[in-house]
Amino acid sequence: MNKVILKAEDLDGYLTPADKDHISQMDGIFAQVMDTFSTLSSGRVKVRHNGEHPAQLPAGERLISLYNEMGAMMQGICKTEPGLHVYSFQTPHESHAEASRLIAKLRDVGTEDQEFIYYIQRAYEMLFKLAWGGVEGRDKNYLIVRTPVTSPVQNFAVHKITNIDNLIENTVMCVMLRGALLPSMIMSKEIEEYSSHKYVTPFALFRIKRDERKHENDMEYILDLDKSFFNLESLNGKDLIFADPMNATGGSLVTVVKYLLAEGVKPRSIQFFNVISALKGALRVVRALDNCHVYTLWMDPVLNAAAYIMPGLGDAGDRINGRDGEVHPRNIIQLIANYGGNIARLYRAQLREIEDMVLAGKK
Repeated sequence: MNKVILKAEDLDGYLTPADKDHISQMDGIFAQVMDTFSTLSSGRVKVRHNGEHPAQLPAGERLISLYNEMGAMMQGICKTEPGLHVYSFQTPHESHAEASRLIAKLRDVGTEDQEFIYYIQRAYEMLFKLAWGGVEGRDKNYLIVRTPVTSPVQNFAVHKITNIDNLIENTVMCVMLRGALLPSMIMSKEIEEYSSHKYVTPFALFRIKRDERKHENDMEYILDLDKSFFNLESLNGKDLIFADPMNATGGSLVTVVKYLLAEGVKPRSIQFFNVISALKGALRVVRALDNCHVYTLWMDPVLNAAAYIMPGLGDAGDRINGRDGEVHPRNIIQLIANYGGNIARLYRAQLREIEDMVLAGKK
């Protein structure tokens, strides 16, 4: 059996006593949140703002108060951890509503699959800017582009851009299949577009899953090396980027990176991009891995007993890719085929890199 397995107790061993205390406090607050859900689901709730104590407020107002309390607590925790970057904690206040509306659309049960993919694309554009958009004092590059206007002569336009080539042209996209496939292609496309040399990231593909029969406290994370495609030498000294829409426990990332380190890979940096991350998963990642930064558009407070993010947005992989059958789950080529012609044309350079890696196999 050519597999690497990480157990939940190993992950929790990375957490500090302060981390565990914060997580316990958050669990306690969210237990109060859960008490409001049955009331909210029973009918429309009117919201008032009259200075009453949260415990005396109608369910809607009490829920708002509790979420504000959790948000303030998570913001305080993240301020003490330089490896955690949360969009709404680090960007100007006027940008927060944009992220909040986007996350609300992703959470909504009424958001259909194609619309869900649209908002995922927007989310990763925002995450890219969170990581690299605020680079100050750098040199400028110039883009000269041919326009469709040819009368009276062929027209060209000049655009000045910030030079971040040395930050993004050493990157490799590390894909933790399967919900991470399209987000990884989106991030690679962003890098290509911001690179002066149209740099297309190499790809490394890892087949990792968690044992859904288990609970959060005894979960196992299984890396199947026989169904993964990567070149260890091409990862050495690189900036490894992982783009997974959801970071619940951090177990999959830690499993992959710890395996690479054990094989002698020495990355220059590790960067993890999530649309939503659970507080516990984010803390586990930065505690377990040196020189690792987590960039997340939104942080959710807790995990349930099945290790799903609460309040979360469901299975992001299923909402992006559709649900697989139990008997014949799709492989990576079938997943790409299901995206259709529009996605294939938009990410054609990324698909060539993925195809080359799959056909070549790992070395």
